[in-house]
Amino acid sequence: MDRALIIGIILGIIMIGLGIWLQLQGTGASFLNFWSLSSLFVVMGGMIASIFVSFPLSNVIGLGEAIGAVVLEESDKMGPVVDEACDVAEIARKGPEALDKAVTSIVNPFFKDGVQMVRDGYALEEITDIMETRIRYREKREKIQADMLRSMGTLAPAWGRIGTLMGLVVMLAGFGGEGGADGLGPGMSVALITTFYGAIFANLFFNPMADKLEVKTRKTSITYSMLVEAARLIFQKKHPIIMREKLNSYIPPREWKRGDVEINA
Repeated sequence: MDRALIIGIILGIIMIGLGIWLQLQGTGASFLNFWSLSSLFVVMGGMIASIFVSFPLSNVIGLGEAIGAVVLEESDKMGPVVDEACDVAEIARKGPEALDKAVTSIVNPFFKDGVQMVRDGYALEEITDIMETRIRYREKREKIQADMLRSMGTLAPAWGRIGTLMGLVVMLAGFGGEGGADGLGPGMSVALITTFYGAIFANLFFNPMADKLEVKTRKTSITYSMLVEAARLIFQKKHPIIMREKLNSYIPPREWKRGDVEINA
């Protein structure tokens, strides 16, 4: 699980709960006044229905994958990726047979495909074009996922307002009857709960999750761009020390390593 995500959600819930508790002091109301199953149905049901209208079924079905990408924690360290690339470069200098064995042990599937293309004799321009095309279309796919989460962040408050209007209609319909005025306050409270739910879902969950997915997409693209450069350097049979110095440009300085052997022609 992404620790920052969990911390943020827990902190948000605590702050909201604390704010509600402070406002309840001396009012005679309780936390139960902030619970409405019908409001929850309106916000979540309406939002999901709108997502089905807005996006193709295949994208909606893949929404779980997008949420999973946000929830699952990924390593931020790029140093091990550079280490693996330099190890493969060292092996590649020993000949094609050694490179064959190295390909099977590569962990990153994107880099593995790039090195396999080097081994299969693809031209340098072809390797670069294929790998960069994969990066571009991966970004496009993940942008659709982020757009879906962003739409949910827009739709939740909208359906919250619709639920509030529904509540107002029901409240005003009973206003003229016996004791109608007595139900004005509680009725208005229930009507506004739907807007409250929509705002919470949008600003604590869906919009921040869309932001996090976009950040993860950018970080992955940086890693993949580095691996494109690594595949190019392996094709050119560059020394691992030269490769490391070049790939260090893609990663934070705190993760840099230096070669400990002399560069030989």
